[in-house]
Amino acid sequence: MKKMNFLSKLKKEGKFLLVEPNEEVKKAYLEKSESNLISAKILLENDRLEEAVSLVYYSMYHLLLALLFKVGVKSENHSISIILLKEIFGIENEEISNAKIERIDKQYYVNFHILKNQVEETIKTAEKFNEKIIDFISKMNNSDILKYREKFKKFFNEIE
Repeated sequence: MKKMNFLSKLKKEGKFLLVEPNEEVKKAYLEKSESNLISAKILLENDRLEEAVSLVYYSMYHLLLALLFKVGVKSENHSISIILLKEIFGIENEEISNAKIERIDKQYYVNFHILKNQVEETIKTAEKFNEKIIDFISKMNNSDILKYREKFKKFFNEIE
């Protein structure tokens, strides 16, 4: 019930909706994702662990946005984007959900301890996630795009 109220509120606010697929926006998010991951590694090498964690998450999130724009879904909310990954594409979202929690913890709170090897593991997880999403996007054809757009419409229309 709580999830449906949240989705209903976001729907009414226009925080996610069907738009035309956009290859240029998709490409821009792919580039942002790559840049975020490269930057996270540089920060890790320079012991800027908190900042690295944030950029690792954004690397994953920007790839998710690239996927959404590939099929023509605009989402202005991190949580709904992560939900759509599973609901529309059938891709497990646990890795990106965990990365989001880590980013929030490290970005907004001060009483935590972070270890370099934890960030290294987070980067490895992001690399695997990103590879999976890039592969998924690259194999998508026009028929797939139509299928995912229909799944989105059905999901969207079920929300009151």
